[in-house]
Amino acid sequence: MFVDSIKISISSGNGGAGCSSFRTEKFVPHGGPDGGDGGKGGDVLFVAEHNLDTLSFYKGKKKLNADNGKNGGTRKCYGKKGANLVLKVPLGTQVFDDDENELLFDIDGDGEVLFLKGGLGGLGNYHFKSSTNQKPTYAQTGINGETKNLRLELKLIANVGLVGFPNVGKSTLISVVSNARPEIQNYEFTTLTPNLGVVKINDWDSFVMADIPGIIDGASSGKGLGIQFLKHIERTSMLLFMVDVSFYIDLDDQYKKLQKELKLYSDVLSKKPFAIAITKMDMANEDYNRDDFFAKSNIDINDYEQNEDRWSLKEDFSNQENKALFIIEISSINQQNIESLKKELFFNIKSNQ
Repeated sequence: MFVDSIKISISSGNGGAGCSSFRTEKFVPHGGPDGGDGGKGGDVLFVAEHNLDTLSFYKGKKKLNADNGKNGGTRKCYGKKGANLVLKVPLGTQVFDDDENELLFDIDGDGEVLFLKGGLGGLGNYHFKSSTNQKPTYAQTGINGETKNLRLELKLIANVGLVGFPNVGKSTLISVVSNARPEIQNYEFTTLTPNLGVVKINDWDSFVMADIPGIIDGASSGKGLGIQFLKHIERTSMLLFMVDVSFYIDLDDQYKKLQKELKLYSDVLSKKPFAIAITKMDMANEDYNRDDFFAKSNIDINDYEQNEDRWSLKEDFSNQENKALFIIEISSINQQNIESLKKELFFNIKSNQ
């Protein structure tokens, strides 16, 4: 089950109480205080786990606690430290304070984050012996741990995000160019959850592609599935708009509506570098008119250099917003221009880093 948002209460452990005791042994008439210290409560840590891609482990869990420290014992024995609570989450998880709606930290790299410290254990009574107090009966209680109400939000980390209407070939493309194996059927909303795939360029170079459920007109107001998953492509280096020559909506309308929905959802997404793939060229008929698409989409073809199978934005226009980095015609079924697409995406990812 794909889960990308959960709410949960997290607590570090309480410190154990110090012990109040006196040494009582045969032939030791004046043993004195020997109460040991309580153990420290367990900490709460977050750890990025590369093998996870969902927060489903935490679904249904309301509260998680680190262990409490054990109480101190006689003969100055220390209480055992409470076990830490280690929360393994996917790379790309954001941790929010749910009460304040504040982003606390973002787990976007390796390593661990110490989130809540466990409470300190109390001191045993042997610490309080003095020349004026030979028989202290006082020992400290442990300090309580901390509790936080959290919201965990997963934003997958990828280099390229695929954007398009349902059933325009996004899943087919990612299955052809990467190791991802999404469900592919000839009906809308086959993709119900995001998919990640590693696209290999050669033995040393690769990038990650993200496929999300299709976006429909009105998605920003809650229609369809795609809008709830748009957060998963907010971290990408660039987007690939996929417009389908065989779709019932004209190419320029697909392109304009996708841009509109992204802008309504997020300025971050609407300003990302992007490219355009005209898909399912194996199904193109005599009605397909590339120049008509360019004109109606306000794409000035004079800003581009044509290289056999694609149009690349000229260097003079590379810093202008709302201009596709390149435009390419593809067919995943018969592999038309797929290798060129992979190389062009990789080139632009590296150029924008």
